[in-house]
Amino acid sequence: MAAALRGALAGLLRPLGSWAPRAARGVGAGRGVPLRGFGRLREAAPLGKGLGPLGSLPAGGFPSVLGRVTPLLPTILQQPVRTVTYYSLRKGKRKTVKAVIDRFLRLHNGLWVRRKSGYKKKLWKKSSAQKKRLREMVLCTRTQCKLLDKMTTSFWKRRNWYVDDPYQKYHDRTNLRV
Repeated sequence: MAAALRGALAGLLRPLGSWAPRAARGVGAGRGVPLRGFGRLREAAPLGKGLGPLGSLPAGGFPSVLGRVTPLLPTILQQPVRTVTYYSLRKGKRKTVKAVIDRFLRLHNGLWVRRKSGYKKKLWKKSSAQKKRLREMVLCTRTQCKLLDKMTTSFWKRRNWYVDDPYQKYHDRTNLRV
């Protein structure tokens, strides 16, 4: 993780390599104008492979360019998030992915239930015990539940009262410590 971050940081700071020595002298890029905040800088931060720990100070003891760029890194390296997976082209409204409705069941407490994968495939070579295990329903993980919620509209998240619902006792969570 640290090596990957160090490599990404070196790639970000590589364009600053020719600018950093001029900033150390307190001179603007070719204009002769002193840059604010760089007047006391004694030496530039080492760029490239020789990066020390993040946020370390050079020998002079003053903050370097690296120290100024480091707080910006989480915003630069953050991945974009897609809040809606499927939407209409005309009005831009949310749409439901029909495969989610066919394959999963949403309980009212927000959990999603699914069959184990492969419960219909190559049944001729599976033992009866394995076929029974594959027919069982399992709960989705938190990440999967979030994704499935993004793929459905609010219509599918409302509470439904079915006659003789086999999942009636699972819709409400009980015995939870808060």
